[in-house]
This record gives sequence, C-alpha cells and structure tokens, in this order.
Amino acid sequence: MSWESKVKKTIPYTAGEQPKDRNIIKLNTNECPYPPAPGVLDAIDALKSRASDLRLYPDMNATALVDALAAFYQIDSSKIFVGVGSDDVLALCFLTFFGSGDPILFPEITYSFYPVWADLYKIPYKQIPLTPEMTIDPFEYAPGLTHVKNGGIIFPNPNAPTGVEEPLSKIERILRANPDSVVIVDEAYIDFGGTSALPLIDRYDNLLVVQTFSKSRSLAGMRIGFAMGNEKLIGYLKDVKFSFNSYTMNLPSIMIGKAAVEDRSYFEETTGKIVKTRERFKEALKELGFVFPDSKANFVFAAHPDFSGDYLFTELRKRNIVVRHWNSPAIREYLRITIGTDEQMDAVIKALAEITATAQNTNQ
Repeated sequence: MSWESKVKKTIPYTAGEQPKDRNIIKLNTNECPYPPAPGVLDAIDALKSRASDLRLYPDMNATALVDALAAFYQIDSSKIFVGVGSDDVLALCFLTFFGSGDPILFPEITYSFYPVWADLYKIPYKQIPLTPEMTIDPFEYAPGLTHVKNGGIIFPNPNAPTGVEEPLSKIERILRANPDSVVIVDEAYIDFGGTSALPLIDRYDNLLVVQTFSKSRSLAGMRIGFAMGNEKLIGYLKDVKFSFNSYTMNLPSIMIGKAAVEDRSYFEETTGKIVKTRERFKEALKELGFVFPDSKANFVFAAHPDFSGDYLFTELRKRNIVVRHWNSPAIREYLRITIGTDEQMDAVIKALAEITATAQNTNQ
C-alpha cells in the first residue's frame, strides 16, 4: 500500500477565471467594479505607523472589526463571527453544525462550493430541485413522512447563480419546519436590493446569516466574511475555529475592514449604482430576446432561446469579454454576467447585439 492510498481525495471547487490581460472586460466572478471606500486608503496609510505590530499575532477576536459590524447592523458584538472570506466562514459552519450524520439539504442549482465542502468533510447531502421558476419550494425542506430527516439546511439568498431572492416569509417557513436543524442563509448578494434575514436571528435560535465584504464592499482581495446569529451559535463557531487556527484574521484586514464598514454613505452609493446599472442592463437584454429570472444580485443569469450558452460565451470571449458559463446540464444554456460599470455593460450589450444579429443573418 502506497502513501497515496492514505491521502484524502476530493474534487475541488472550480473558481472563475482570473485573466491576466487588463484589457479584458472581466464579468465572471461578481467582483465590484468600483474601488473600496476612501477610508480604506486612510487605513492603509495608517498601517505604516503600526508596521511594528506585524511582528505580533493579531487580535484573535478581531474586536475592532466586529464592533464596527455590530454598530452598522445594530446588534450585539457577541452575535458576530468573522473569518477569512465568507467561504472560510461557511466551511467552518459545515464543520461545526453539519455533523449529525443525517444528510444536509441545499438547492440543486446553487453555489457549487456546497457539495465540495460536504464531500471534503464526509457530510451526506441531498440537493433539492428548484421550481420551474427557479425558486425554492419550502415544502421540500420540511421533514415529515415523505421527506428525509436532515442534518442542516443551507441556501444562498439571493441564490447563486440564478440571482433569485426568496421572501422572508418563505425563509420563516423553513425555519419553523426545522427547529432541530441549523439553517444557514448565505447572503453574499443581499446588499444589491434584497431583504436580509438578519432580523430573524432573535426569533429563531437555529438561524445563521452569512455575508461577505467581497461583493458590495469592494474587498474581494482582502478576504473578509462574517456570520450573524445568536450567541450560542457564534460560540460554537469560535470553539471550532480556535481549535485549529486562532489567528486567521490579520491586522491589515481588521483595520481595512473596519474602515470599509464605517463608510455607510459610500457603501450605499456604490450598491445603488450597481442596482441601477443592473436594471438598465436587464431591459437591454430583454430587447435582444434574452430570458432570465429577476435578479436581485450583482449579476444576471441569462439565456437566449436561439443560441447556446457555449456559443454566446465563446463569442463574447473573442471580443475580450469574460462571463461565467457552466457545462452542467441544468444550466448550460445560461450565462452569469456580473454587473460592471455602465461603460462595461454598454460594451456587453453592443457585443451581444452583434453576435445575435450576425448569427441570425447567417441563418437567413
């Protein structure tokens, strides 16, 4: 028996392409098209005066950042957990809350990291189909005679990659039906016009809400994510984190994250611009014959009845526009197009108009 037979093997998550060519219009990983808040630059400058502190371990509780988040969301600091990006937070959630041996539940079309974590941690899971309208059916998440007992539930809201937002009433139905399971609502895209489930954490002690700085706060490069829930859930997360790595959040991230949170006006201005651009882009797509669910995220999940997703993806790439495309049978005809600046989205519409017009003329 070789050493390789003892290695844990898994199929890793496939991240979006990161092109090196700066001339490419990059709309494939849902990053914010605008720079971070002005206060972030001030925080970077302030780091120079604290350079000697880099020889020390950072605050394991990231107190300055947690307190800033508590003030922003008007909740107690004891209800907040921070990690190195929401992926780090979610991975810890899988490790902490999904260990009963019963299968966890998440949508069939959703964030593709969920099955990766489940496989890595040997957690059984069941993927629940969406409705024809690409929405969640809460009945399918209710344990009973016709439903499998579950070890936990997780889903994004708005969903990824569809962009569909579920109303809080539907989330409450899932919570009420599963008082003995932890329910995680992954709100990576909630800041683009959605309604957060955060107000529900005081009514449901099994609810955890996870958000990120990567999208609406323009800090994908810093890797900052956080969870909000009752003190007991947060305490269990900290116990697991501190059991293998107490110092995951570094000093620059704490200082920069704090600065980003404290600039509420810039946050609202930036997310507002993206929402406005998204709605204008959706109208332009409709005029070109595209179909898509109503997105409340910083992307649109669109398909065209006359052209394959692979063809549209390839033709856009020829024009130096990169979007996201999957070969999964259920969604292979769709493109997920991140909302960029107005100028970038104008370029996408122009390109799609050329692609569809050229193909239609060729087929006449």
